[in-house]
Amino acid sequence: MGSVAGVAPPDNAHRKGVKPLRAGQGHSFLLRKLHSLTGIVPIGAFLIEHIISNLEIVHGPVAYAKQVLFLNSLPLVRVLEWAFIFIPLLFHAGYGVFIAVRGRSNVNVYPLAGNWMYVMQRVSGIIALLYIIQHLWFQRFSGVSLPEHPGLAYWKVQYELSNPWMVAVYVIGMVATCFHFSYGIWLFCAKWGITPGDDARRKLGYATTAFGVILCGLGLWSIAAIVSAPMVPAVEVIPAPADDSAPAVVPTYQVPTVQQYDSNGQPIPQSAVPQQYAPQPQQ
Repeated sequence: MGSVAGVAPPDNAHRKGVKPLRAGQGHSFLLRKLHSLTGIVPIGAFLIEHIISNLEIVHGPVAYAKQVLFLNSLPLVRVLEWAFIFIPLLFHAGYGVFIAVRGRSNVNVYPLAGNWMYVMQRVSGIIALLYIIQHLWFQRFSGVSLPEHPGLAYWKVQYELSNPWMVAVYVIGMVATCFHFSYGIWLFCAKWGITPGDDARRKLGYATTAFGVILCGLGLWSIAAIVSAPMVPAVEVIPAPADDSAPAVVPTYQVPTVQQYDSNGQPIPQSAVPQQYAPQPQQ
């Protein structure tokens, strides 16, 4: 009697780990390489710088205005902005949406942590993209122009966050963006062959998780600082860059005067000394 050929067990190798990107595996190899790289440099690097710069909010309106003025005074700042922020961001976001739409989740078949992270990476990417579009529109491309009026930066952010719904948007967006970036670092190292072994990937996972928590904590700190601070009036705390006749720093804010009337309906003369609002010292 001939022996019955045994059925080979299914190959479960694909259930563990992340396959590195290799040339010759389709025309999307270069695009995926660029997508992975741009998520770290320059977009990830800019995210770190942006969160650290925004920590100047903790030190008050003048400190934050100085930081905005410094960044917008860099040589060729508009060229740098488009070359290293907007264009890479457009490519990374556009190709990321393409991957998310064409990708297929298999968490119902393989309920492993890696597959859930696959889903969360794409969900967080979509949330981060919507948050970035909203943030850029309100803070960069609409209303008062902060590159021309850095002295109004604190007021503009505080005014937007005076709406509790916008605070929720910022908190959710910050958490999603930091998660997407920190897990993106782990994926970058795995797919580029920097961490080929399970032990190396596990250790890197701990490191990127801690890094993401710290980065998110710093971002949430700046949000909490400006939301809890006293409201400031819409007056520039430092002069606009084109105003060479003004002093370098004005440490107070002019409070708009309000006409008052006596019991007979006659206007009360305003004091000859203008009122000023002094920044509250940080505790």
